[in-house]
Amino acid sequence: MARTQAADYEERREAIVEQAARLFAKTGFLGASVADLAAACATSKSLIYHYYPSKEDILYAVMISHLDQLSEDVVAVTAMPADPAERLQTLVHRFMQHYVGAADRQKVLLNELDNLPLERRAEVVAKQRVIIGVVHDLLVALKPELAADRARARVHTMLLFGMINWTHTWFDPKGAVSADEVADVALDLIVPGGQPFPATPVRRRVAKAAEPARGLTRHSRG
Repeated sequence: MARTQAADYEERREAIVEQAARLFAKTGFLGASVADLAAACATSKSLIYHYYPSKEDILYAVMISHLDQLSEDVVAVTAMPADPAERLQTLVHRFMQHYVGAADRQKVLLNELDNLPLERRAEVVAKQRVIIGVVHDLLVALKPELAADRARARVHTMLLFGMINWTHTWFDPKGAVSADEVADVALDLIVPGGQPFPATPVRRRVAKAAEPARGLTRHSRG
């Protein structure tokens, strides 16, 4: 008789992935053993292998679960009845929010790709390319001059990802600057010149702070 799955099978798999993301982010994939992971999960190696046949399978699950979340954002934003500026802004804001909540998985995704088997690595890269492609197309829609210049279009796209992808190395979500403000700053640096992104609460607050104090004329401000 086939063995039935426990009611909390998926929850236990996810708990292993969560601990693995934390462990791999801290020590690196090669520096962590299944025994280390079992200890972090307060379980046995045999139970870990019950849920995942190999350590590489766990690494893949860490990466693909993170990319699946970003892919869901892409699908949702692509379906929005909005102009390219609003779509791009919404997407970058969603990415930043997820990066804050999944800093360990983001770090593992960026640093450990070469430790996946070739077939699994190709799956991860394919998902990344779809995400990158959507952002590329939105940027081209906002900056039509990039349509005929593929090299510069790619530079703009990858610079935007470069700014937000590595925020896990320095950004403090409890600090004075919010993830939404970081997203807005990145967008303004890539698409400068007054591009009409929708006015988020952060943009309105920044704009208000930049207004001259009441009662001061241009001459009195020096």
